[in-house]
Amino acid sequence: MPEMRFHVRWPDGRQEACYSPSLVVKDYLTPGQSYALDDFVEKSRTALTIASERVREKYGFACSSAMDQLARIEAAAKRHASDGRVTVESFEP
Repeated sequence: MPEMRFHVRWPDGRQEACYSPSLVVKDYLTPGQSYALDDFVEKSRTALTIASERVREKYGFACSSAMDQLARIEAAAKRHASDGRVTVESFEP
């Protein structure tokens, strides 16, 4: 299963490399695009949940790394004002 990283810039300027066990993130996020914080969290939640389920279908267990990444995204989002924006800077195979 092809995994990838998606690099984001949070509203405070901090950059983070986020992990996905699947390329499905490309269906929900676009490099160079800026998203409202809540929209970014929702798109990430959807993509990482699908990615985890794809791992379950293939290997018989969910991807804990995808769920850990989602938890980190949700925690980071809580530290920012709800009107902040997150920029997806790039994808890395």
